[in-house]
Amino acid sequence: MPREHYIRLIAGTFVMGSLALGWFVSPYWFLFMAFVGLNLFQSDLSKWCLTKPILRKLNVGR
Repeated sequence: MPREHYIRLIAGTFVMGSLALGWFVSPYWFLFMAFVGLNLFQSDLSKWCLTKPILRKLNVGR
């Protein structure tokens, strides 16, 4: 599976996880969801995402 798919999978997991934590634990977890959304926005504009070099170093994806 290409690295881009892993990045989307991780971002979606973070969003859904923070949604569940915000609903069941504390509304402050919604701030984490906002951070993930802002990171997705900046990565689209700058064409750089921190997750990509981390996955490359872990030898995940191609």
